[in-house]
Amino acid sequence: MTNLSPLAQKFILHFGEMGSRWGINRTVGQMYALLYVIAKPLNADEIAEYLSFSRSNVSMGLKELQSWRLVKLLHQPGDRREYFEPPKDVWDIFKALLEERRRREIEPTLSMLRDALLENPASEEDRLAQERMREMYQLIELSTSWFDDVQRLSPETLASLMKMGSKVGKLLDFRDKFRFGAGEKEDTELQVELDRFTDKG
Repeated sequence: MTNLSPLAQKFILHFGEMGSRWGINRTVGQMYALLYVIAKPLNADEIAEYLSFSRSNVSMGLKELQSWRLVKLLHQPGDRREYFEPPKDVWDIFKALLEERRRREIEPTLSMLRDALLENPASEEDRLAQERMREMYQLIELSTSWFDDVQRLSPETLASLMKMGSKVGKLLDFRDKFRFGAGEKEDTELQVELDRFTDKG
């Protein structure tokens, strides 16, 4: 890795190894890490030079990163080459990774489970297996519904929610105490508690 500090090299090498665990190959992971830390848009030739990769590997890697929506294509005035940079907001990167993993991994599983649940069980064993599949389907659907809600949050709201951590559970416990038959006084108490938790977050 030429013209890179030891700190940048360490990050790029580590990200390449981690990328393979997220469904991105090592080369693509290193390319993304380079674009993330270099703090300026790079063209394919520059990426190849920084990482000592072949031009063909860089081209394939950039297509992969574009399919994940982890890089944006830019053009510089007076320059016909294409330049690339990652989203500037780290929350956009986080959400793009989650959304792409859902498309590649979770949605095919949901599709298979839907088909399996439409079948008529041929035996008691199949009926029990279907019930287990139904539980899994409901859990995955619930988590994807939560993910859709998270995707609609602003970065600021999402950061506040994550900072609340375990306070969210305490808030939900408090809410459950007043779920049934809450009067005006209880509603006011619940709102006060909500405000308190939000302010602390």
